[in-house]
Amino acid sequence: MASAAAKYPSFVIPVPRDASQTAEGQRAYEVYFMEWAFHGSPAEPIANAELFQEPQTSTNPQISTVLFTPLQEYKLRNSFATPYLVLTYHTDLARSHGVVLLRGEITPSSGAAVAANGDSRYLLNQEDAQLLAMGMQKFYLWKDEHADGAKLLKAFHENPAEFEWEGLLKHADFSA
Repeated sequence: MASAAAKYPSFVIPVPRDASQTAEGQRAYEVYFMEWAFHGSPAEPIANAELFQEPQTSTNPQISTVLFTPLQEYKLRNSFATPYLVLTYHTDLARSHGVVLLRGEITPSSGAAVAANGDSRYLLNQEDAQLLAMGMQKFYLWKDEHADGAKLLKAFHENPAEFEWEGLLKHADFSA
């Protein structure tokens, strides 16, 4: 997933909304812009290490962060847009224990914004946060470069004229 993210550091993930929101009875979607950032490799944990010992070169993968921002917010404010969800992959134990820890943080509301479910404490509800995390995996976690998610991700970056929104919505459907 990290190698695909390094090559394709941004994408869009649709989150389905109630079918009653459109006049034609079609399912509506809210689109989120996602972007990856990498922060360097953490030092490997050492038991009984000297407090002031020089850190050794790490063989762990880089720590990565994924920001999810509503596309409308991103278009309006660009780099000043507030991400609604931040996922951080902590790789400290990747080599020693074979584990990568994930921390997800939903941005608290400032009081004016209200999440889709009416919860005014956060900008995003937990269900939408889970859908965004699963959507990210659908498009970045693939074994075959010819998988639908991989094709859409590549088209988004390498050939935007061939990127199909209909294919994105079809592939992002979580009901199937």
